[in-house]
Amino acid sequence: MAATRVYVARLAGLAVLGPDGESIGRIRDVVVAVRSDRQQPRVHGLVVELPTRRRIFVPILRITAIEPGVVTLNTGTVSLRRFTQRPGEMLALAQIVDSVVRVEDPDLPDLTGVDVHVVDLGIEQTRSRDWLVSRVAVRGHRRLGRRRTVHVVDWTRVSGLTPYEIGRPGQDVTQLLEGFEGMRAADVAQQLRELPEKRRIEVAVALDDERLADVVQELPDDEQVDLLGHLEVRRAADVLEAMDPDDAADLLGELPEGEAESLLALMDPQESEPVRRLLEHSPYSAGGLMTPKPVILTPSTTVAEALARVRNPDLTPALASMVFVVRPPTATPTGRYLGSVHIQQLLREPPAHLVGGILDTDLSPLRPELPLAAVTRYFATYNLVCGPVVDEENHLLGAVSVDDVLDHLLPEDWRDQEETDERGGA
Repeated sequence: MAATRVYVARLAGLAVLGPDGESIGRIRDVVVAVRSDRQQPRVHGLVVELPTRRRIFVPILRITAIEPGVVTLNTGTVSLRRFTQRPGEMLALAQIVDSVVRVEDPDLPDLTGVDVHVVDLGIEQTRSRDWLVSRVAVRGHRRLGRRRTVHVVDWTRVSGLTPYEIGRPGQDVTQLLEGFEGMRAADVAQQLRELPEKRRIEVAVALDDERLADVVQELPDDEQVDLLGHLEVRRAADVLEAMDPDDAADLLGELPEGEAESLLALMDPQESEPVRRLLEHSPYSAGGLMTPKPVILTPSTTVAEALARVRNPDLTPALASMVFVVRPPTATPTGRYLGSVHIQQLLREPPAHLVGGILDTDLSPLRPELPLAAVTRYFATYNLVCGPVVDEENHLLGAVSVDDVLDHLLPEDWRDQEETDERGGA
């Protein structure tokens, strides 16, 4: 049986089907128009994530049924333009949930005059088929070790849910962070880009340094700079320390020289030194593209030890595809570069064999000054996803991976698709 009353948190993640049962995507949020008075906000529609990760807008009047586990539309034809938020609209889960409000309800005297948090919104369909926000679920403060109780109150009993008050700084982001758990950094970055700026900054501040560093690396250059600029300087330096050195160097290269130097000075010297070395190279050269932290081994390393190193989950598949063998020291710039070993070769050798005995010495290494076009031809010629970079004295400086090459070959706005949204019938 189709529901005419539902809570928006229960809609999150539900499958959206066309009239013939074809899958369209999954619900990620609900778009509502919050007014400055206490009249019930009208629901404009849903934010639906397609299998391609693009988020589109589906007008609420396109919905014929909300049932357990699924929402059905009256048409299989929807606009595939990316969702963009219009003035006066708010996202129920991304902006309203977690907001601090006050409740004035004679049946709940304990909540009078105290701050509570919104945990959910109840929406209800009217006779005209419109959907309105009718209920607000709020959570009070923990008392005497008890779990905080959730209360459901009428919308008119809640104050603090105007566009101005929701837009004030310092709102909680607990629900948003829970939604990001288990997601890839690239997908979190895309969701951050779709949030209003205030909310985006609040989420960034709440993420831990390692997670935020992973997410920042997946943003376009200008958005990396903007996000870093909203952090306290000490926090910005901590995030740079947690980033891969090549990504940190790319970001710092976008900043004014004095600002970049100030951040480098705040970083741990062991973390800033490889970044400084990368900044000496042109960003569109092998030296500027490389990471100074590939898998580097000595000739006496066993195959078993080498395989253990490439199993590191922090390595990208490209960097894990090849190990580089050098005379000590193994910290870049290393001792004399001897050669490389592909992971396929490691898998074919007995575990006790030494990597020094199975070196590929025929692969010519890259020079740091080699331009991007030559690096691209190198990867295509030798069918590689990772390649060594050495200096004139044959010291290993780092390695270039194919993902870094692609980042520089693609247009700067490659993460963007059509941003305008022509909605119908909302």
